[in-house]
Amino acid sequence: MRNPFGRRDSAAAPGSDTNTGTGTGSGADTATGSGAGAGTGTGSGAGTGNGTGNGTGSRADTGAGTGAGARADRDTGARTGPRPVPVTSHRAARAVLAVVAGALPALAFPEAGLWWLAYVALVPWLLLLRTAPTARRAALEGWLGGVGFVLAVHQWLMPSLHVFILVIAALLGLLWLPWGWLVRAMLGDGPSGLRAAAAILVIPSGWLLIELARSWEGLGGPWGLLGASQWQIAPALRLASVGGVWLVSLLVVAVNTAVALLVVSTAAVRLTGLVGLVVCALTVGVVWWGVAPPREQGTARIAVVQPGVYDGVAGAEQRFARGEELTRELAGQDVDLVVWGESSVGADLTARTDLAARLSALSRAVDAPILVNVDARRSDRPGIFKSSVLIGPQGPTGDRYDKMRLVPFGEYIPARPVLGWVTSVGKAAGEDRRRGTEPVVMTLPPEDGRPPLRIGPLVCFESAFPDMSRRLTRDGADVLVAQSATSTFQNSWAPAQHASLAALRAAESGRPMVHATLTGVSAVYAPDGGRVGAPLGTDRSAAAVYDVPLARGTTGYVRYGDWVLYGALSVLAALCAAEGMGALRRPASELRVPRARTARGSRGRRER
Repeated sequence: MRNPFGRRDSAAAPGSDTNTGTGTGSGADTATGSGAGAGTGTGSGAGTGNGTGNGTGSRADTGAGTGAGARADRDTGARTGPRPVPVTSHRAARAVLAVVAGALPALAFPEAGLWWLAYVALVPWLLLLRTAPTARRAALEGWLGGVGFVLAVHQWLMPSLHVFILVIAALLGLLWLPWGWLVRAMLGDGPSGLRAAAAILVIPSGWLLIELARSWEGLGGPWGLLGASQWQIAPALRLASVGGVWLVSLLVVAVNTAVALLVVSTAAVRLTGLVGLVVCALTVGVVWWGVAPPREQGTARIAVVQPGVYDGVAGAEQRFARGEELTRELAGQDVDLVVWGESSVGADLTARTDLAARLSALSRAVDAPILVNVDARRSDRPGIFKSSVLIGPQGPTGDRYDKMRLVPFGEYIPARPVLGWVTSVGKAAGEDRRRGTEPVVMTLPPEDGRPPLRIGPLVCFESAFPDMSRRLTRDGADVLVAQSATSTFQNSWAPAQHASLAALRAAESGRPMVHATLTGVSAVYAPDGGRVGAPLGTDRSAAAVYDVPLARGTTGYVRYGDWVLYGALSVLAALCAAEGMGALRRPASELRVPRARTARGSRGRRER
């Protein structure tokens, strides 16, 4: 057999062995051990050895040498030179990097508002996933990055949900687990030009499926869609008019993927990344020049009443009184509609006829209908509803919209028998709100020979759902109105983020949108998504009148709906089919071969 120093021993007899050797060199070794046989040998290093054996298998090596290269080598594990980094430390560092990299895109949203960061924010995460040692590790780092993303984008929920936000982030983060695997499959191991080109479509398509799954109301709704970070960029809003926020998200992730290819790959693949960037730029240019903005046809004067923060037992009454005061200031300003925020009325108007009378008096004073929002237990059916109610000079007109999509934990507890304990650790709903059954388009009375104005109300985070505003537009709404209240998150990023969503909904539908809140931020957007007038911030208690441009026509998104999502599904289906047929399979020489592992100091290692 081969001994630890590369010399070959010859056996003489099976009982005891004696090894001797002399020589000159840079080192001297002395070995004692047990074994069977006897032999002599000479080698390149000076050394003497002797040994006796009884077959017990015990062994100890000692060595001493002289000269410039004197060496001591023991099987007890002593080594010279730099120590390798422990595997556990390396994995822990990658785990931390994954969480941080996943959180980075949150800075592209309001209030940080670094919209340009969205186009490179995913690159560190992509590079990390690309270099994952195994597919399983890539999936794990995809999940960890997803946890970081959810925590960063929804950090304003922490005061309400406390530690439960970690549970939610861990569960939602699972949506990124297959995406991590997908990124490594497309970008890892030095992708070919064909695979790199496919990655620019496949990786954004995988991201879109995550956003689609997150858009389900039960998982919190479509808050923090990456495309929504571009709410104030005119070319991105034009893209939204064609394919919704989904098309914007697709483009943003495609740019990130192309940049990642530019950073780490070979010259041929870098060229693919560059071509990808050019194609993305050309897509934006073609849409910008080829798709006309909505054509304005008249205006409507709409007032927003924002009373400010009123908490405590008497908060609802004080808020109502402040809303009255601000609304009376609008008398003589020739408004077509006055909009109050979510939960602006804290009692059912059928039961509280005094409140209904006060509101109808306000309508007569300003010579315009008032859209209020009632958050109360209804007298004609069981349960608490959040309802948009239109008030005219003679009282409620009969137009009423009951909120259909409720905020998980804020307005109802999913699986309350199991998760009801959340109310003891956070500000979760003590009683579930009831849901409405269908959207409603309300028609205002015609004035001065003009056609009647038709409004489509949404309540609170319903403005985050592209399909709801699209449905109202198809049903004939001229103006979209979102009534909201974010006083619970007053000093966080939530109010600004919520207001920004109205810009996307306006651009998608080609209809103006009014975002009216109790405590800010209230804002109005034109049919192309551009801002109208100055918003009312969270520090304001005021009423403001906006000349809102109206528009006709149908956008590509209203006409064709979520075609981008169907396209993403098709891309992933094509990838699965191609992989199944081996069309994009890597050459066998490029496949990873895991190295065999041996225990330190094992006989197998010593005999190599």
